Amino acid sequence: MSELLKPLEAAQLAGVSYPTLKQWIYKGKIRSTKTVGGHHRIARSEIERVTGGAAKAKRSSASKPVGLDSISGRNKLPGIVTELRYEGLLVQVTIDVNGHEIASIITSDAARALGLKEGVRVYALVKATEVMVIRG
Repeated sequence: MSELLKPLEAAQLAGVSYPTLKQWIYKGKIRSTKTVGGHHRIARSEIERVTGGAAKAKRSSASKPVGLDSISGRNKLPGIVTELRYEGLLVQVTIDVNGHEIASIITSDAARALGLKEGVRVYALVKATEVMVIRG
């Protein structure tokens, strides 16, 4: 019999968020079993079925990406710092990303720790309502 996983474990194995996995359960995309207490459990084989075997490959993979490689490619925009405006505790960082300007407000301490100055290569990380800066 296939190992039963908690939804959070199943989501991690499938490479999706916990809310996404719960939606899959509610929409019938993935089959689950309920415990006596009403909690969902998902068979490992069910995750492998839905992911087309990718979950099996993930499980056998010894290393997970770390650092910049662990961030989604579509959210990571390489660019060059074109302007820094210090204003007390904050800095407005302007980044040229392929001819488009992106501005981010970060702390002065963060800008100093990253060694930011005009011409430095950085990444703009876009996540929901914020833009973060990582030195490239």
